[in-house]
Amino acid sequence: MDLFRPKNTIREGGCQCGKVRYQCPSQPLELYVCHCLECRHQSASAFGISYIVARSDLQLLRGQDSLKSWTRNTDSGRTLECIFCMNCGSRLWHQYPELSDPISIKGGSLDEAPDISQAIHIWIIQKLAGVIIPEGTAQFAREPK
Repeated sequence: MDLFRPKNTIREGGCQCGKVRYQCPSQPLELYVCHCLECRHQSASAFGISYIVARSDLQLLRGQDSLKSWTRNTDSGRTLECIFCMNCGSRLWHQYPELSDPISIKGGSLDEAPDISQAIHIWIIQKLAGVIIPEGTAQFAREPK
């Protein structure tokens, strides 16, 4: 983490092929590391990173025509809309169509990775063996209530 960076700066991110670019606040409202099977599938990794911001704080710089979405049901019974680049398939953010806020930017799409040392770990009942959660970090078996 850059201690000399002003807290009101922005971060940028985008898809793997570069057709979609966005900017968002440098500090998220919340930061989650999710160990659920869905997040592992979407990230093709051990967990997903959710960088939570207000929907109005996500500014699309280019690539509106390259965005596509699909929806899936969640364990809570809501419908989740998953936004991705139709050219390269990179997942960019998730949103609930019935809610105006917040949205979950996928941490891997940020140009500068967020510091996850203090992130809240969720769905740890599905955590892969060998993944170590830092001591003292907030964690939940499923989602925080």
